[in-house]
Amino acid sequence: MFKKRIAVDLGTANVLVYVPKKGIVANEPSVVAISVDDNRILAIGNEAKEMLGRTPDIITASRPLRDGVIADYRITQAMLKHFISKVAGSFRVSRPELMISVPAGVTSTERRAVIDAALSAGAKKAYIIREPVAAAIGANVAISAPAGNLIVDIGGGTTGVAIISLGGIVAQNSVRVGGNKIDQAISDYIRRKYGLIIGDQTAEEIKIEIGSAMPLDKPMIMQVRGRDMVAGLPKTISLNSTEITQAISERLDEIIMAVKAVLEQTPPELSSDIIDRGMVMTGGGALLRNIDKLMTKVTGVPSYVAEDPLLCVAKGTGIALENLDEYIRSIISK
Repeated sequence: MFKKRIAVDLGTANVLVYVPKKGIVANEPSVVAISVDDNRILAIGNEAKEMLGRTPDIITASRPLRDGVIADYRITQAMLKHFISKVAGSFRVSRPELMISVPAGVTSTERRAVIDAALSAGAKKAYIIREPVAAAIGANVAISAPAGNLIVDIGGGTTGVAIISLGGIVAQNSVRVGGNKIDQAISDYIRRKYGLIIGDQTAEEIKIEIGSAMPLDKPMIMQVRGRDMVAGLPKTISLNSTEITQAISERLDEIIMAVKAVLEQTPPELSSDIIDRGMVMTGGGALLRNIDKLMTKVTGVPSYVAEDPLLCVAKGTGIALENLDEYIRSIISK
């Protein structure tokens, strides 16, 4: 009998949906716009993100997931329902099986909330896979082999670090630092130094345009517009990439500490594998300029960014769902 299966990377910043044999069919921001008067959902995904920071007082646009976990259960459920309907169709005959990725460090209560949200949104069955495991599968790492693989998945809300061998996690750590906290560090720096208030989307644009984990030989420059804290009027300043490197260094240090903590827990036999194989970096945060070079410098482990790092978790979640029997040891709940 034909089974409808859908894999979901339920991220703090984006929701990606993968359907076996079709690949990734949806990639939208995890943002929901709600009417304040009657608590009605007005927009989800791309349409809602365009409203961020631009809404009148009768509409609120927010992210229902914070630091990789559900902050608003009802809205997360509505968002899941929206994506299931979009992919499976509103008039589907059978309810789909869902596999959802969660951060490595989530509690059993947080996992339960994800499963309940999936079942309430219309799933027949719900499976859970940890993000570093899904990221490794999506990055074409042979996780079933008796060898150590170090995965660093830098998402929007969390960074998951794990040593994977024989299909399971040997050592892991998770910090609630990711792309969003890096954006916040940029906003805070600009506010402190220039007295300029900028929005979340502007901070993200700065990170993408001129952000670098290490100082560049030839610094890049960008014009940034915002609101002057004192005068309250629009103002434009000139920023360079060296300033951004300095602004985000503390957040990157937290990620580095998480990687070092996992390396310290690693059995000696697996440590030698990791030196040979290197560190695989996935997630949107892996796209930050020179982050692989910084990791190599501070840990001594060769680091490289996976192909399509943004899509690794979604792809891996989908592959695990397609091959449930093969990856059953890597799935922690259903």
